[in-house]
Formats: sequence, structure tokens, C-alpha cells
Amino acid sequence: MSSVGDGAQDAHRKPATAARMYDYYLGGIHNFPADREVANAVLERTPRLRTIARDNRAFLTRAVRYLTSVGVRQFLDIGSGIPTEGNVHEIAQAAVPDARVVYVDIDPDAVSESLDLLDGNEHATAIRANVREPQAILDHPQVRKLLDFDQPVAVLLVAVLHFVEDTDEVGDIVATFRSALATGSHLVIAHATIDELVFDQRLWQQTQREYRQQTTTPLTPRKKSDVARFFDGFELVEPGLVWLNQWRPDPDMVDEFMDKPEHSSFYVGVGRLP
Repeated sequence: MSSVGDGAQDAHRKPATAARMYDYYLGGIHNFPADREVANAVLERTPRLRTIARDNRAFLTRAVRYLTSVGVRQFLDIGSGIPTEGNVHEIAQAAVPDARVVYVDIDPDAVSESLDLLDGNEHATAIRANVREPQAILDHPQVRKLLDFDQPVAVLLVAVLHFVEDTDEVGDIVATFRSALATGSHLVIAHATIDELVFDQRLWQQTQREYRQQTTTPLTPRKKSDVARFFDGFELVEPGLVWLNQWRPDPDMVDEFMDKPEHSSFYVGVGRLP
């Protein structure tokens, strides 16, 4: 049996991951020294990243509320990360108590924390899987048990596709999910971009190197035209593919990027399968 001391040493040895760094940006407690070290180094170069993380979470909330309003009752959240305030099942089930949600993440800590949170919730679960293996996700017994792909499903790919380096591979990933979906299903994407870059190019390249060298998940931002291709076969919901805080903002929303939305450095969109 491991001692408490052993556990502390294990925590110090754990490499940084995007999921736990994102938790740290959001002010969460489910992160380790390596995550905080890399995250703080990144924040020194891109201090807006904490606000971007929070805005991304707010976009997810607005998207899920929209989806429940148009009748979506099933959600596949891929790259879901560490549970925090405003999880998909909480938002969806507040509107539709029997809404079904499957969380998917490659980080075992994210999955473990999710399962703890979902204990006793028969309409939601979490599995460990890799976004780069979409068919394995679709074929997973827990996914098939909870989600009916003959009915509309929302596939959420929020702040995850930019951790897949090859753009053609991302296209194949999205196409695999699209081929499994019924009419009326939706695709939600939030993706880091290099369009209209407002950060110093050299510092942004250093940030990419930080992710590449010190985490298990390299960061690959893409242009708007690349992100738009991922919606092939879907009809974009208004207002289309836009900056992070421009997608159906709440009337009373306060955002430091409101006057300069490009500072969010994220494109987001929701598409419907006709």
C-alpha cells in the first residue's frame, strides 16, 4: 500500500497535461506541481489565456443551453477535461432531467474525477479514450449503452482539436463522427487560431514549444478556413463561425474582449446535420 508520502512524490512526478492546466486556468484544484509550473510559464507569455479559458467555458454553457432548446437530449463531450463549475450534464439536465451525457478524455485523472462527480447519475458517465480514435469512442460499450445514435446527438469538440497536429487527421476524425450521426444531430467546435494574431509571434511560438516539450499534448492553432472545413456536411447555426465571445452572447455578459473579439484567439461554431 502506498503511503501519503509516496502519493505526494507521485504527484510531483506526473507530467503536465492540457486537462489539468485548463483546470488551473479556471481556478480549479485538480492539478499538480508540473501543471502549475508549465501553466504559469505559459501565462507569463500569454496572460490573456486565463480569460480565454473562462470565456471558452462560458461558450460551452451557451451552446449546451441552445442545444437543449432545439430538442437535443444526448451529448458526447470529447476532451471534456477535469469537472468544474457548469459541466455539460448539469447544464443539460437542468433543462431536461433525463438528458444523457458521455464525457470522454484521455487523462485518467479527468475521467476519475468525472466518475466521482457522476456517482448516482444514471444518465451520465465518463470514459477514457483518445479523440484520435473516433471509431473506438463510438463503439465503446458505455457510449452505446447510454446514447442512441438513431436519434440526434450533439458531439462537443470544445478546445480539443487543436491538440491534434495533423489537419487532415482532424478532418477524418470529424468525418467519422459525422457518419455515425442521425439527422438533427449537432457538432460544436471551439478551436485556437492564428488568424489576426494579437500576441507577439515569437512569444506564441514559445507557448507552442512549451506545450510540445513539457506536456503530452502539443498545441496546433489553425486558420479560420481550416476550422470551417471541419463543418463540411453541417449547416452552421447563426451567427456562424465567429470569435469566442460573439456566439450568441448573453445580454448582460461582461467580457474584456468585447471590443476586440480577436483577442480571444478562438473560433467557435455550432453546426446542424440536415
